[in-house]
Amino acid sequence: MKGKRYTTEQKIRILWEADTVGKTILEVCREHGISEQTFHRWKRAFGMLELDQAKQLKELQKENAKLKRMLADEMLGKELLKEALEKCGKPRPQATGCRGTGGEGAVQPPDGMPSSGGGPQHLRLPSQGTQRVAGKTADGAAADVATSP
Repeated sequence: MKGKRYTTEQKIRILWEADTVGKTILEVCREHGISEQTFHRWKRAFGMLELDQAKQLKELQKENAKLKRMLADEMLGKELLKEALEKCGKPRPQATGCRGTGGEGAVQPPDGMPSSGGGPQHLRLPSQGTQRVAGKTADGAAADVATSP
């Protein structure tokens, strides 16, 4: 059967009552409805603390719990990102919804054209505002170059 829950401040007052008022531990335990084992457990945890120190301890414990939750959330997010990167970073035969995996959406060269290692081929297309300049290279070959303004 679970008994009454005491706050940290109440526990310290009960311990103080047994130490300073001159009552025996058994009298204090009977008066507050706690066992002698509980009294000694409280004394081990809060025996030398003052009331303001106990309040500070309680605040620090709450802050510590909050920080632990935040750390756990961040670690979980990091693991999820790792899994997503592993899933999207490796080529798979079926489409997985990630770009560049070689799935259904991959561009295949037409029949008779050589494949360049299976990786995506990057072509630079002229965008708006670029000019085409025709000229010759140092060895006399014709060159067609796109320049941006």
